[in-house]
Amino acid sequence: MNKTQYSLVIFGCLSLLWVLLSLTVVNAEAKNRVDHHSQKKHLNMNIRIQIEGSKQPISVTLINSPTTQDFIQQLPLTLTLKDYAASEKITHLPQKLSTQGAPKGYAGKSGDLTYFAPWGNLAFFYKDSDVGYANGLIFLGKMDILPNDFSQKDELKILISQVK
Repeated sequence: MNKTQYSLVIFGCLSLLWVLLSLTVVNAEAKNRVDHHSQKKHLNMNIRIQIEGSKQPISVTLINSPTTQDFIQQLPLTLTLKDYAASEKITHLPQKLSTQGAPKGYAGKSGDLTYFAPWGNLAFFYKDSDVGYANGLIFLGKMDILPNDFSQKDELKILISQVK
């Protein structure tokens, strides 16, 4: 084999290798797009809260976590909220939520929807927590608006549903 033929064989092999690598990358990118799209299809990250007697629903944008995914599986829920510590409305869930991969704690802020794992309850903060950081408090999402009804001491009946 002369020098020119040898160069052509090397060039051909390198070209074939480049094509194969390109196809692998394109295939991986397409698979990631499909997986990402199907994940979004199966988990809508918004919920709606309807307060009994109110005409304006509240929208909550959730983070994507095992805890929020577990929460969404329980929806729709009709719950009664009770005032707690003059800063949050709380209610117990029918079943405890997963705490897999959750941080050890959190400091509740106004507008937050959280889960307090030790008690198994949801907490809707209408004021920043006076306690600050609390072990076992897990951030789930943020309310788009803070309803005036939350700052009143009365119990509230709510319906929580997934936005389709």
